[in-house]
Amino acid sequence: MGTAMAVLLARSGHEVWLWARRPEFIAELAGSRENARYLPGVPLPEPIRLTSDPEQAARGSDLIVAAIPSSYLRATLRAVAGAIPPGVPALSVIKGIEQGSLLRPSQVIREELGPRPITVLSGPSHAEEIARGLPASVVVAGESPELNVLIRDELTTGRFRVYSNPDAVGVELGGALKNVIGVAAGICDGLGFGDNAKAGLLTRGLAEMTRFGTALGASPATFLGLAGVGDLITTCFSPFGRNRALGDRIGRGETLEQIEASTPKVAEGVPTCRGVDAMARQLGIEMPITAALREILFESKPPLEAVSELMERQTKDEWP
Repeated sequence: MGTAMAVLLARSGHEVWLWARRPEFIAELAGSRENARYLPGVPLPEPIRLTSDPEQAARGSDLIVAAIPSSYLRATLRAVAGAIPPGVPALSVIKGIEQGSLLRPSQVIREELGPRPITVLSGPSHAEEIARGLPASVVVAGESPELNVLIRDELTTGRFRVYSNPDAVGVELGGALKNVIGVAAGICDGLGFGDNAKAGLLTRGLAEMTRFGTALGASPATFLGLAGVGDLITTCFSPFGRNRALGDRIGRGETLEQIEASTPKVAEGVPTCRGVDAMARQLGIEMPITAALREILFESKPPLEAVSELMERQTKDEWP
């Protein structure tokens, strides 16, 4: 996603520095002008400059874009914090939560980089499509209305439409929670279930997302927008979705350990499931799909057994 955002900003006429931790990876990008590992076939526009030196990347910057998997976010920011100018606004495109602390990415950014305006971008936004210029609509949210509007207007193009939203908590949680349901949707696919089962899963999954988000102060309306149902649809159906693909393999009989050993790509729904389930139990929030997925991923429960238990739960009204 970091590469896709760099491409998007460069095409909008902005000067962009793309930073990565490993010098050999930067050398690979510089040689081919293509992120062949994650975005093959997408050339890096010339305005994008490449570096493994965080000071060089951040010097004179007007905006820091964070596109680091949530599992590595704090350690990475801590390592480069001294190179990041104080007060420069940050934009997070990270969709997950930190394990242990259960903090949202924007909260981790603030803790590690100090006080600064922070906004988040989320919605149905696969990097593969954004980088290729396919139409997409997303939402940006944060505490500063002025920064939200600035980023909204600077990023909007004929192929990329950005809406603003004051509900940063809901937008950020939507981006994390939909990955959990995405893994479950992939399991449905791997088990060979039909459209009815998947539609039911998405609908009840959205109910869980909304229930969890509102308990933490989010607006329920946010989950009916781009950062909620919009991103959920993309994640649960797209062939690009890492979470759906991981779930599909589990539904076909592979274990989480086998899958993670076979690919360097991060499926954020796996750690997010563990963290969200722990917080839900702590706060008394009913999230049966998330709990069932936790048992499948981490407790070796057979997927078909988990599905049967979900279907046979106590009957109730749809709306409490």
